[in-house]
Amino acid sequence: MKKVFYVLVLLCPWVCLLAQNSPSPATKLKKDKPPIELYKIISVNRDTTHVDTSLTIKKEYQFNYLRKDNFELMPFANVGQTYNTLAYDFNKKNLIPLFAAQSHHFNYLEIEDMKYYHVPTPLTELYFKTAFEQGQQLDAFFTVNTSEQFNFSVAYKGVRSLGNYQQMLSSTGNFRFTTSYHTKDKRYKARAHIAAQDILNEENGGLTENSLFLFRTDDPEFEDRARLDVNFENAENKLEGLRFYGEHEYDLLGKRDSLGYNVLTIGNRLSYEDKFYEYRQNEPFDGFGVSYEPSDLKKTTKLEHFNAQAFARLESSLIGELGAFVGYTDYNYGYNTVLILDDGRISNRLKGNIVQLGASYSKQYRGFELSGEGALNLAGDFDGNYLTAAASFAFNEENDVKASATIHSVAPNFNFLLYQSDYVNYNWQHDFENVKTQELKIELRSKKLLNATVSYTGIDDYTYFTIAENDSTPTPRQFNERVDYLKVKAEKEFSYGPFALMNTVIFQQPLSGDEVLNVPEIITRQSLYYEDHWFKKALFLQTGINFKYFTEYNMNGYDPVLAEFYVQNETKLGGFPRLDLFFNAKIRQTRIYFKYEHINQLFSSSNDHFSAPGYPFRDAVIRFGLVWNFFL
Repeated sequence: MKKVFYVLVLLCPWVCLLAQNSPSPATKLKKDKPPIELYKIISVNRDTTHVDTSLTIKKEYQFNYLRKDNFELMPFANVGQTYNTLAYDFNKKNLIPLFAAQSHHFNYLEIEDMKYYHVPTPLTELYFKTAFEQGQQLDAFFTVNTSEQFNFSVAYKGVRSLGNYQQMLSSTGNFRFTTSYHTKDKRYKARAHIAAQDILNEENGGLTENSLFLFRTDDPEFEDRARLDVNFENAENKLEGLRFYGEHEYDLLGKRDSLGYNVLTIGNRLSYEDKFYEYRQNEPFDGFGVSYEPSDLKKTTKLEHFNAQAFARLESSLIGELGAFVGYTDYNYGYNTVLILDDGRISNRLKGNIVQLGASYSKQYRGFELSGEGALNLAGDFDGNYLTAAASFAFNEENDVKASATIHSVAPNFNFLLYQSDYVNYNWQHDFENVKTQELKIELRSKKLLNATVSYTGIDDYTYFTIAENDSTPTPRQFNERVDYLKVKAEKEFSYGPFALMNTVIFQQPLSGDEVLNVPEIITRQSLYYEDHWFKKALFLQTGINFKYFTEYNMNGYDPVLAEFYVQNETKLGGFPRLDLFFNAKIRQTRIYFKYEHINQLFSSSNDHFSAPGYPFRDAVIRFGLVWNFFL
């Protein structure tokens, strides 16, 4: 990271030079530059957008560690740590259980998160933002088309931050390589990616009871947060993953003309992913109970996942797009040891294979779009299925409405079914029922009115972690009643000249099962800001204030051994505002960001801001960074 910092120091003077309005050879050749719409970004589902170098309020929301709006998440004190969840979206369509340590997956890029590119000239993007105490975060990206037919991209996002509290170092890395190719007639297409990711966090178990008192009363002798005692200073956990993915397809029959089109495509996809999660601790912590080992605790959870699919797709101007696939999945999850206990045996592996079948359909006609997709496990050790149907209507380019319904049934995550640890309390094997989810959703997008989403979700056999009565550590549970969850989200911006007010509000409530699904009733964010061009349009300025708030509720607790959140109903947290002052600027293709985070904490006589029970939220701090695009 020191080398990265030195490079950024060398680059900083060039940022200042960009603001100069004197003509240059690059300015003279500006007319010859390809339009930015040709710098295409292509998703896994082949939805295409293009590079956007504008500076908007939504870009302000996305300038963070995750590189996306984290309105529904509560960050921990240090960059690279986990996030508590303020609102839920049950929209995953997995057919087999997910891996362990889901709290470490917020920054873990899945297959659906990968992007592919097509650019007329080489493109580079550099993201930099300061961290907390001896650290920085950087995301560097480069892509080029060596020809019209072949593209590749290389990217690496790295974070290292010591943090303000003891034993809070975070160190993460996300390496991505993508490539895509098509023949001149575009009948054959192929693309692939490699993703190597690691997320390491030192763990301290939160503040001790005495330190919590000193923190809440804002004792001036402990403004240096490193002086506050934590529960332990000798543990860390780590999530690593390596994935290879490739797919190719061929237009077996193809006819496109002015009267219509009929194209039949066949292809296949292959993916292999190797993951492991590891918890390490030099000496046991009494709060986690008895340990099998007196020192050097270390337990590794592994998953090997292979998937192969063969698919066919028919695109017709008459009937729409119809697709189908058949797939094979092989999984191997577990440990290298078998536990023989007085009350039973805990095996070391969940392994097997699954045969899957799926289909999809979409059709557009005069503003209407109908779509649906579904899949199920035909054979194997896990039952699973999902089905989604949606209908939308676009009144014009600025107004549309969409309604959708989804049903989903899948086994709980692997660490609910089997888990081992050097701590006695963290060993179990369960045979839980599938979690069954049903969702109805209505989405409205209107530039003049507002953007709004109303969703109702019903869940049967909901699984969760919680600390049982007369126990001290979380264990998995399955709720034997129904959970019903209503969520309403609205977004609207008001503007007057160079001033604007952006409003985002969520109202949500568990209609039943509120003892296992804890959420704040209201989450709100208001951004009042000013933006305009300065210095003969050489600089675009954006400055204002963000106000964030969520109502008090039983916030989920965090467990470092599992790297999971658990339900607790004893401690209410939240109900505190967060004010951020920001000053952003755009100079050509460079966006520069300055922010004074949580500034209202400076004027408070007590501290009540927490990310989870025992884990304080970050104090007031000034941070800055930039996003810089190069078009060669």
